[in-house]
Amino acid sequence: MSDCEPLAAELFRLFFRMQRLMNRRMAEQGASLARTKLLLFLYKRGPSRAADIADFFDYAPRTVTEAIDGLERDGLVMRTPDERDRRVKQVSITDEGRRVIGETEPLRHELINGVFGALTVEERLALAGMVDTLSTALDAEEARPRR
Repeated sequence: MSDCEPLAAELFRLFFRMQRLMNRRMAEQGASLARTKLLLFLYKRGPSRAADIADFFDYAPRTVTEAIDGLERDGLVMRTPDERDRRVKQVSITDEGRRVIGETEPLRHELINGVFGALTVEERLALAGMVDTLSTALDAEEARPRR
């Protein structure tokens, strides 16, 4: 085992613990982390194709289609024809979807601030630098040809 594995394992554990806690807290409020992530994506990025959403989250296209179907049924998103290609539908957030984000964002911010607020400003800056370094290393690994 390399000396990096325990650190990687701890980082994964921390991420998944935060995700589970976020999902639990949102569920207590009648929300869902998965649905909120998709709504936030559309809110921040604007209308998108289901294929682009699937690529971003690394989900199977069928999974995204089912999620969009549910959000559309609840009036949180809508599908409209793409102006450039009639075969493609653009998915966009509705006013009701924006309202739901307005209710769930405080929960997300509270957890993030509660966890990362345990760090000093200097520690957060150092962590941000480390995350950038790790992200650059990951970019290099993704670009490296497979053997």
